[in-house]
Amino acid sequence: MFKYWPLLKKLTLREIKARYKQSFLGFFWIILNPLFQMIIMSFVFSKIMKMTGIGVPYPIYLYAGLLPWLFFANSIAAAMGALANNSSLIKKIYFPREILILSTLLAKVFDFSLAIIIFIILMIFFKVPFTFYMLLFFPIFLLQFIFTYGLSLLLAALNLFYRDIQYLFDLIMTLWFYLTPVIYATEFFPQEYRYIFKINPMSVFINAYRQVLFNGTYPNWDSLIIGLVVSVGLYLIAHKIFKKLEGMFADVV
Repeated sequence: MFKYWPLLKKLTLREIKARYKQSFLGFFWIILNPLFQMIIMSFVFSKIMKMTGIGVPYPIYLYAGLLPWLFFANSIAAAMGALANNSSLIKKIYFPREILILSTLLAKVFDFSLAIIIFIILMIFFKVPFTFYMLLFFPIFLLQFIFTYGLSLLLAALNLFYRDIQYLFDLIMTLWFYLTPVIYATEFFPQEYRYIFKINPMSVFINAYRQVLFNGTYPNWDSLIIGLVVSVGLYLIAHKIFKKLEGMFADVV
């Protein structure tokens, strides 16, 4: 990757600029999209359904789960089409094809970073104290990035051969969203069903974010270790499958 850093950088910048090139609001959509989702969901769940007992104002609690979920979902959606959308490039020159996936995810990291600005403003507005534990946000995000990258590699390669993968995963993502504590707290679930959150990496990451941001404590290390093992294991398996199929990409794009 160091060898191909100029190409990775160029593809990432192209990805960022292309999405908002002919948009009037441009990069503001990066902030507006999650912000408006947060406002609507906050109204529904805090005012109508009376979501209480979470320790912090519900809007910022929701935003802390919504941002990492949107990064994950948008990254997967964009990565699955990255190979097909760059068919002309794949056919012309050789380079490690995973750079196309990585550049797509790095562009989403840029989006995520801009959206974090609103989160910081909300923390100041709701007077959430800043603590040392918040620095653990970055290693947790790194774990989530590895998990997202591994799953993106796998799905991008398989989707190139079987286009139904994309439609099937859209359904899975809908179910996955409701099985992940984005709009609710894990504690709202009965004890006998909470094992679902221990085997769901996105639940592990979102709960860890909220622990270090709002509780002023370390994350649950047992759960985070499971997230680490799953993330690294998925990446290694996905990368091996991706490289095995890479030689056939030019024939099927």
